[in-house]
Amino acid sequence: MDDRLFRNAMGKFATGVTVITTAVNGDVHGMTANAFMSVSLNPKLILISIGNRANMKNLIDQSKKFAVNILAKEQKDASQYFAGQLNDRREIEFRWNNDIPILPNSISNIVCDLYASYPAGDHTLYIGEVKDIVMNEGKPLTFYEGTYASIS
Repeated sequence: MDDRLFRNAMGKFATGVTVITTAVNGDVHGMTANAFMSVSLNPKLILISIGNRANMKNLIDQSKKFAVNILAKEQKDASQYFAGQLNDRREIEFRWNNDIPILPNSISNIVCDLYASYPAGDHTLYIGEVKDIVMNEGKPLTFYEGTYASIS
C-alpha cells in the first residue's frame, strides 16, 4: 500500500492534540503531536511517538524528561506554532513543574520522567513515568482527517 492510503486511514481516527515539551540546558523546546496514549495505571505510564528525524527525539534523549500538554480548543495557535505552521516568532509563556516547561491553560499537563524508549520503524516510542498532573477545565482541541475539528 502507498503512504498516502496509510495516512488517510490513520486520519480517520479522531485524536486530541498535544504539545510535547522539554528543556535542555535551560532552553525550552516543544513539538505538536497527536501520537499519545496511556499505558499503565501501576506504575502510571504514558506513551508518545516521535519521528526519528525530529529534533525532539534528541532532546528527550538528553533531558530524560518531558511533558504532554493536552491542548484546549482555544490553543489552536499553539498547536500550529509548535508544528512549524506559523512563520512568525512568538513569545510563549511557560510554567515550570519538576524542571519541565508546561503550557498554561492546557486542559491537562502530564509531567514525566523517561521510563523507557523503543525504536519502532521510523519513530521512537517513549514511555514516560508520570510524576505530576495539572488539570484545567475546557474542551479539547481535536484533529480529524488532517484538519482541526470540533466535538459536537
